[in-house]
Amino acid sequence: MAVLSSGWLATGIAGTALAATGIAAALFIGNSDTGAAYAAGGVVTDRTGTAPDRYVYYPGTEALADGDVRVVACGTGMPDQRRGQASACFLFEFGNGEKFIFDIGTGSMRNLNALMIPSEYLTKVFISHLHTDHWGDLDALWAGGWTAGRPVPLEIWGPSGQTEDMGTAYAVDGFLRAFNWDYQTRAFKITPIPGQITVNEFDYRGENTVVYDDGEIVVRSIPAIHAGDGPVSYIIEYAGLKLVFGGDTSPNKWFVEHTRDADFVIHEAFASPEYFKQDYGQPAQLAWRACCEFHSSGPAFGKVMSEIAPGHAVAYYTMEEAHPQLLLDIRTTYDGPLSIAMDMMTWNITKDGVTERMAVSTDRASAVLGPTRQPPPDPSIPDPTSEFIRAGEWGPGLNAQNDMLDAFSKENDLADVDWRTEKPWYEPN
Repeated sequence: MAVLSSGWLATGIAGTALAATGIAAALFIGNSDTGAAYAAGGVVTDRTGTAPDRYVYYPGTEALADGDVRVVACGTGMPDQRRGQASACFLFEFGNGEKFIFDIGTGSMRNLNALMIPSEYLTKVFISHLHTDHWGDLDALWAGGWTAGRPVPLEIWGPSGQTEDMGTAYAVDGFLRAFNWDYQTRAFKITPIPGQITVNEFDYRGENTVVYDDGEIVVRSIPAIHAGDGPVSYIIEYAGLKLVFGGDTSPNKWFVEHTRDADFVIHEAFASPEYFKQDYGQPAQLAWRACCEFHSSGPAFGKVMSEIAPGHAVAYYTMEEAHPQLLLDIRTTYDGPLSIAMDMMTWNITKDGVTERMAVSTDRASAVLGPTRQPPPDPSIPDPTSEFIRAGEWGPGLNAQNDMLDAFSKENDLADVDWRTEKPWYEPN
């Protein structure tokens, strides 16, 4: 599989840092038969013309062809997510319209929201394991999508644990109990259905076991090795393409056996022990275990990729300032097609190859409505507001908005559901 475009890494942050070494092209071109890297923007021959080859992706402006896949890195960092780098999250968009979220780490919803996708399409979440930097923003997806108009429950797929209290179902049950006040108030004021979560827990020990199959997209699970029993990696099959999301894992036999010849593989690559000691302030005994016992270092990542020979490899999970050294480490064991992921990096995957770009998005994206409206509130749900609190409403302030509300009611035919008429302070104009 050829790398069709990788202009960002050729000319961007990582490429600039590596230009003096003469290996910038190694960041994204690994097979000699791919020819050469395409220049950013192509050749402009007209003073009033435009660049013929866009090397950025503008969300919401590009339809996917049936059989193609687009992947957006909505988070590539570690638990201490930063404004410029959220924790792990990758959105997979398929040509048949389906959209799957693989991990939803802390801070990643900001990037996911910036893609301006209707919340009713962001309902399927596959969790690789239960560290907070891989599912810590479930609350933002759950509540944010609810208020943004999602009409249906969320669906979550995730692994079991060695014991019941270490599995996904237990975690989500605890999540819902922790956010019960949030649920009860939104259920009464908005509608209860979007607050529900369906959990599909599967055995983490399954080897290439199907955990999802809708007739077009198949998702399989293999065990991963990371910190304890439970983590998994996912293999996705769609329209003849084989894609892999590794989650967090050190090198393991299941990954090597079942991901060979995949078209597109995402796998973690941790910075070196020296980086974590000198630049991250970690004690030496932790630095060398974290990078290389329960994570995968650059050389280990490269060795795995050399063995499985993917069409395109993506390394993630290292702070961006460590990317130049990470590249050098990876290239000691792997010379194939490679991206070192940054937040909002985007890949289009087809049978002809992989196109890599950076998404250009707004910091203040608003919710985009989908075609389906939420159902109305359920009258059987008890009001979570007591008479004590309701008696504290101050009529003059609330009646001051009547002109605005009357006009809105008339425009939208809301007279039959006017909530003010039951209030003792209401004074119609």
